[in-house]
Amino acid sequence: MPTLFSIVESPAYPDLGPLYRRLGIDEIRLPGQRKALKALKTTPPDWVVAEFIYGFGNNYAGANISNLDVLLASLQKFSPAAKVIVLVSKDQHRYVERLAERFRLHAVLVLPVAEADMAAVLQPSAKAE
Repeated sequence: MPTLFSIVESPAYPDLGPLYRRLGIDEIRLPGQRKALKALKTTPPDWVVAEFIYGFGNNYAGANISNLDVLLASLQKFSPAAKVIVLVSKDQHRYVERLAERFRLHAVLVLPVAEADMAAVLQPSAKAE
């Protein structure tokens, strides 16, 4: 059974657990990046679904673009085949391109995300941006 990390960092994050169960995906819900990094070391996921939050003032002199940089770098070591689906608000969508220049993203979905949108990108041959 494929494993999917849902990294929930805000109330805008959709509850897609019923969809994942229908698709035969084991969802592990994690309340933030630190918990995800810890889980990554013991349970390499097949999928990662996480919300993009741009680092407007705290981007460490350009080293990090968002809240996802450290996680995505760690994925390259612990689960390089994991497919990353980024959820982003409309007003921050323009910044995701910078993240995609550094890391491979399977899909970028603008919030709010409907079940049909997520189902489409979880299909084996799907890729969306």
